[in-house]
Amino acid sequence: MVKSRKDRPATGQEVAKKMLKDEILYDVAELFKVFGDTTRTKIICALLQSEMCVQDIAEAVGMTQSAVSHQLRILRHARLVLVRRHGRLSYYSLGDNHVRKIFTLAVEHTLE
Repeated sequence: MVKSRKDRPATGQEVAKKMLKDEILYDVAELFKVFGDTTRTKIICALLQSEMCVQDIAEAVGMTQSAVSHQLRILRHARLVLVRRHGRLSYYSLGDNHVRKIFTLAVEHTLE
């Protein structure tokens, strides 16, 4: 009996046609690199709870303000964190709900 096209695995050529462009895959890999740092994941975890200034984030994650500022710069560049200025203070929050979803799914996967 001959298997129908639906019943067999796709060929490499079929899959290659459906693959994302290399530029997009590069950007996805860069995003995972940003998530791949424990310090940055601590900061994201803290920001899941509330918008905070650098001093409060530093206290929450047990780091210096300088170290937190450096990591926030990386997170901002990756558009994972937003900054809101109020007078002389800057308040940081998660970039959007996608960041929350990515982090939450990663935690769920880790806990399985």
